[in-house]
Amino acid sequence: SEDISESHLKAARTAVAAIHATDQFDGILLNAATQIKSELIANRPDMEGQISNMVDDAALNLAPRRADLETEVARIYARLFSEEELSQISGFYTSEAGQKLLTQGPEATRDMLRAAEVWSRGIVRDLRQAAFDGFRQMDGGQTPAEGAAPGQN
Repeated sequence: SEDISESHLKAARTAVAAIHATDQFDGILLNAATQIKSELIANRPDMEGQISNMVDDAALNLAPRRADLETEVARIYARLFSEEELSQISGFYTSEAGQKLLTQGPEATRDMLRAAEVWSRGIVRDLRQAAFDGFRQMDGGQTPAEGAAPGQN
């Protein structure tokens, strides 16, 4: 139904790999296997070895389906980006700067969120202080009764 060319899909696969878009799903099958093993072994602790091997075999049989996810994600990217854009994305993310962005990005995001939280608290505190001061001037020196006094919190 979709007319995505083979080269467009290939460019999308390359971009998806370059940005590690699906890495977060790598552990799903393993985590499921571990959980299912413990459920079954709880019922029959005496069969732990056989259960473990059986679940591992079943998981190995399903492992090739990981490629289905890669294909679906490539199709999603191909619908959203042109072949040329996908090539540019791959080019950047396989460059030294792109690789560094991928590895340092999560740390930058964490530090940014911490900085934003500190900044946000300061802004809210200072706005509250300014508003309460302004209200006191408007209201002839009365401290607002509603809520906490400025500086508390």
